Amino acid sequence: MRIVFPLFERFTALDAIGPYEVLSRLPGAEIVFAAVMPGPVRTDVGLALVADLGLGDVDGCDILVVPGGPGTESVAVEGNPLVEWVRSVHEHSTWTTSVCTGSEVLGAAGVLEGLRATTHWACVDRLESFGASYSATRVVIEGKVMTAAGVSAGIDMALLLAKLVAGEETAKAIQLGIEYDPQPPFDSGSVAKASSTTVDVVRAVMAARQV
Repeated sequence: MRIVFPLFERFTALDAIGPYEVLSRLPGAEIVFAAVMPGPVRTDVGLALVADLGLGDVDGCDILVVPGGPGTESVAVEGNPLVEWVRSVHEHSTWTTSVCTGSEVLGAAGVLEGLRATTHWACVDRLESFGASYSATRVVIEGKVMTAAGVSAGIDMALLLAKLVAGEETAKAIQLGIEYDPQPPFDSGSVAKASSTTVDVVRAVMAARQV
């Protein structure tokens, strides 16, 4: 089972690493990190992950997981090599998925046209510009396309995907293995629950990171 994470400059680390920690534990999983060119790829805060293969070396996969991050704004445009590669790989994938604003890459590739999808709460307009219908839920499944909301939702998506691929008991065992039992100290993890002050702070931080 080949699981590919395409990387690009200024992606968000947890968008990829959260699902990776779950999906890498699936029986028979082969994890591939790829990019336009092989080598280190920097996240939005400077951490680097190594893409062992170029996109041209990966002609297909069973599961595609596209992370998001500030870098998607420059990547998710018609003609971008990563977008063209996603469009091609999606044709034969078993599952095509995204985390956070990775949905914009799927959108630019034409994958989300006419589908319900989710993304980071602050990026709904960009998602809908690709012909998707935003759903304010943690994970959305439309056929073989699965999208997750912001950053940490990628873990939930991966556990659901693990259940669909390998069964509920395997997914539960993976959840226990990584001790994923969230008990956050604050109840401000969604825009519906956070104060307006907190929302404004996050919007300002996100706007600064796009520069």
